Amino acid sequence: MDRPSIRHGMVLLAVLAIVSLPAIGCQGVMLTAMYLLKGTDVDPDFKELKGKKVAVVCRPLVSLQYRNANVGRDLATQITRLLQEKVPKIETVDQRKVAQWLDENTWEEYVEVGKAMKVDMVVGIDLEGFSTFQGQTLYQGKANATIRVFDCRDGGKVVFEKPLPQCVYPPNAPIPTSERTEPGFRREFVLVLADQIARHFYAHDPHADLALDAKALDK
Repeated sequence: MDRPSIRHGMVLLAVLAIVSLPAIGCQGVMLTAMYLLKGTDVDPDFKELKGKKVAVVCRPLVSLQYRNANVGRDLATQITRLLQEKVPKIETVDQRKVAQWLDENTWEEYVEVGKAMKVDMVVGIDLEGFSTFQGQTLYQGKANATIRVFDCRDGGKVVFEKPLPQCVYPPNAPIPTSERTEPGFRREFVLVLADQIARHFYAHDPHADLALDAKALDK
């Protein structure tokens, strides 16, 4: 079914709900109509990346860099892809260009990277924890991170900051190591973590995480 047909059907259902007003009450009708017309997505926490040139930089703790050498680069790559796909009119810097600059330069502040990339804003991710094992025979990814957005056109001012709750994947059902390779599970977890970070910048379904256990078992 094409999009116009879907929209027409949703509008028709909303009209039928309004016709049923005496039976289910005004509040129920309004909630039903809003759900049918708008869906379940919620607004992003930070909307100002729209129309901006943006660089994504992920900085793991030094100890993580030794245990998970490429996790920062992989995570930044996936976040960049999601922002480019889902934030209207955004222009993101190619992660290969960012990674090359990081390899060739010594830096301390995210704004230094932003100035070098000539961007409006930098999305900086401090990766404070990242692991893939729960014991020796089970995979369960765990990560801690803090997001900050720096406005490079306003002196590097922090315009958004949020420490994230610990990301756990799968949330309730660790996966036996016999069912996955470690690199495969690691890539899977990076995708989940990237989604949980990037969604702060675009409309998203707040209930999507409820299916993570089933998603993990379906691989």
